[in-house]
Amino acid sequence: MDLKDLFLTPFYLALFYGLAFAARKRFTNSLTKKYFIPALTVKFIGAISLGLIYQFYYGGGDTFNYYKHVKIVYQAFVDSPALGLKLIFGPATYDPLTVKYTGQMYWFNSPTEYFVVRVASAFAVLCFGTYSIIGLCFALLSFSGMWAMYLTFLRVYPLAYKKLAIAVFFLPSVFFWGSGLGKDSLCMGALGWVFYGFYHALIVRRNIPTALVMGGIGLYILISVKVYILLSFLPPALLWVFNENNQRIKNASVRLLLKPFFLLFGLAAAYFGATNLTAGDERFDVENIGERSRITQEYLTEYVASGSVYQIGELDGSLGSIVKVAPQAVFVSLFRPFLFEVRNPVMLLSALEATLFIWLTVSLFYRTGLFKGLALVGRTPVLLFSFLFTIIFAIGVGVNSGNFGTLVRYKIPLMPFYLAALYIMQSIAQAQRQPKSTTRVQLNRSRKLDSLAVTE
Repeated sequence: MDLKDLFLTPFYLALFYGLAFAARKRFTNSLTKKYFIPALTVKFIGAISLGLIYQFYYGGGDTFNYYKHVKIVYQAFVDSPALGLKLIFGPATYDPLTVKYTGQMYWFNSPTEYFVVRVASAFAVLCFGTYSIIGLCFALLSFSGMWAMYLTFLRVYPLAYKKLAIAVFFLPSVFFWGSGLGKDSLCMGALGWVFYGFYHALIVRRNIPTALVMGGIGLYILISVKVYILLSFLPPALLWVFNENNQRIKNASVRLLLKPFFLLFGLAAAYFGATNLTAGDERFDVENIGERSRITQEYLTEYVASGSVYQIGELDGSLGSIVKVAPQAVFVSLFRPFLFEVRNPVMLLSALEATLFIWLTVSLFYRTGLFKGLALVGRTPVLLFSFLFTIIFAIGVGVNSGNFGTLVRYKIPLMPFYLAALYIMQSIAQAQRQPKSTTRVQLNRSRKLDSLAVTE
């Protein structure tokens, strides 16, 4: 970052806030209005903080590697707008007209990284190639998806609207790592759009055109950048659809009879989707996932300083070894690092969040009882979806990280879903313990909040 950032950033911040205040009435209601600007603000803080920490604490990193590529594309646009647009929107193939620029970009032939460069370069054209403003644009893009995620959770369970705002917007790791120039910002926004699109198109069947467009854009981004997020999302999401449809069957006997068929069909559809999405991809092909996990874990464990390394067991390249270490992978993803394992300020944030997860999980299941709590999850489709997504994703990132430095970034997609599920579960359990008169009041309030939760 340089002087250009200092001079231009305040003007663009004013522009973005002006647009946000103008859009707030359209995308909020009496429940959500007070969270819109604070949630956007923490995203902006995260984007600027990410750049500052990478520049002054780490002395470099991926965010500035992306920016180096962006500067090359932006220079090409300055030299010739046609060449710049070709680098942004054209195929990543050899072209004698652009080789002067592509020869300087070592990520030009890396599809996932260059996708981020394309998006950032499009923003650069609109802000004179300024790093901090590009970061703010990524934060704005991410925020739009996170807001869609919040509205979806709110529509499912409006009684917990206050705590759901905390779960989605105000976890430090999520708004720090998921806001600046990088893959994580795009993926958090895309995951929110997919969640919104999936729920509205396939479960409540409302606003289907909007849901399909938003969900389709989110799917495209996830497939382009981090397809494993989609692979973790797909099986529990399909199960959610079949659970919801199964519950709508009024005849209890028919509902019980059809449930196994719904489950089998959902699992088959998820497997078919996963294998076709990753077929031929050397990184994520289902047939190669065990070996790739072993290689990735070994690389990241050796690459990062020993103070942040964790061990969950040996991987031999087989799926069986992943299954064997799965419980440890889930535990480390959700509940570590512990406070006594902290080695730097970034790890401290993650450790505080992990401590919150431990306290909420233990206290919730202690109050409700383990078996009653599991039964509640089993009969509440959104809880089952959220916990299954959390577990599947936690296994993936826990196995592949090998150190807390990468784990803290990799795991942020699961964090809003896990905390939101805990808060919804807590709210349901509290309502069940209330006297009948209070329960009726809560039910009436829930109906009122449900009508207020609709912003479409």
